[in-house]
Amino acid sequence: MSKLDQTDINILKILQTDASLSAQDVASQVNLSTTPCWRRMSKLEESGIVRKKVALLDADLLGMQMVTFVSISLTRNDEDSLEAFEAQVQQFPEIVECYTVTGTMDYFLKIITRDIQHFETFLRQHLARLPLIRDLHSNVAVTQIKYTTELPLDTQL
Repeated sequence: MSKLDQTDINILKILQTDASLSAQDVASQVNLSTTPCWRRMSKLEESGIVRKKVALLDADLLGMQMVTFVSISLTRNDEDSLEAFEAQVQQFPEIVECYTVTGTMDYFLKIITRDIQHFETFLRQHLARLPLIRDLHSNVAVTQIKYTTELPLDTQL
């Protein structure tokens, strides 16, 4: 897709807030008629900029109140080891995010569980048993200060 203009940015900002809006609803907010707005929305999806439309669930209401950040260092850093570890973490739904990082650790995980007992069980029975882990450090989140899924699009122009 070619460079985004301000109208595309505005459409993306609206969709980040509520992806269930119709093209007509979005069009009225960006001062376009429905068909051109729908075309732009379709191009944003086809280009992969809009990857997926999902429902954001309330973890607290679902009883998943424990957020833990885990930093991991591997025993080896060759390509096969990295790929093997990355494939292993894909199998655990408790791991909601996984990043490679710079510094003394190799990976940073965000893990969501019901409570401390669920986290301990997950840690002992699954994560700590992965053969490539050398060091593992956990930090339990106490209070969520900010959470958003919205990208800072105003900084892109």
